[in-house]
Amino acid sequence: MADRKAQRTQRVTPIPSAAPAAAPEIKPGQSFELLRELHILTRDDKLNQDSRRKLKQVYHLYHFIEPLLEEVMAANGDLTLADHGAGKSYLGFILYDLFLKNRQSGHVFGIETRQELVEKSRELAARLEFERMSFLELTVEDSITSPALPAGIDVVTALHACNTATDDAIRFALHKQARFIVLVPCCQAEVAAVLRKNKNASFSKTPLSEIWRHPIHSREFGSHLTNVFRCLLLESHGYQVTVTELVGWEHSMKNELIIARKQGAPRNNARERLELVLSELNLEELKARFVY
Repeated sequence: MADRKAQRTQRVTPIPSAAPAAAPEIKPGQSFELLRELHILTRDDKLNQDSRRKLKQVYHLYHFIEPLLEEVMAANGDLTLADHGAGKSYLGFILYDLFLKNRQSGHVFGIETRQELVEKSRELAARLEFERMSFLELTVEDSITSPALPAGIDVVTALHACNTATDDAIRFALHKQARFIVLVPCCQAEVAAVLRKNKNASFSKTPLSEIWRHPIHSREFGSHLTNVFRCLLLESHGYQVTVTELVGWEHSMKNELIIARKQGAPRNNARERLELVLSELNLEELKARFVY
């Protein structure tokens, strides 16, 4: 009787594991401390449903960016990446951890206007010993001319940069002659506001105004147009542009991923099409924003 009881006890005794419970779902060599800071891992190194979804999104974005980083490294033996409008530098930290941490070259710059976020990122990078990361408190204008940044940047990223922050990142990237630009735009209100303001005049100008007659359509169409204009702007500066979705639409409606590769000379036909669309939709006042 005692032997059978002992056997039952042995059957339910858990086998100790040296690895954290979340390890099978995390890429080898990743910093668990970083994943805790990003709230992907809990304090006891586990994943819940929300953090699994966040981790999946992180890896999916990295899947798109990694080949670009590899290409730059293969060509230059070095890499400069600027995360513009970095916020908490979520993306910069992930890219450094997964791609640059175990290499001897490559530098990530996080550009952000909020001092408290810059200071927190500096503290975390020091704690993680991510030595080739710099965090700069700079406006868009200052980031273009600041001596703290190199004259050229290989890759510029902007993740969930709200409203005009994505356009700021594009302007910075064009000044820095970036080889690649990776954008995940977020809330976009300016074009929709101009559509609403000019709605009555647009009714007499073009039947296309029916597309944005209702407020919800103004918002959604304005958001769509904003990214169309951004793509045409990039093409006009000689970039080949690919547009896809970052994750499934069930996770987020702010889900567009724009990847631009510097390909050649500026394209006047893209600039001309952009100007024609602005005119047709009664949005000429936005020309300075999207045509330069």
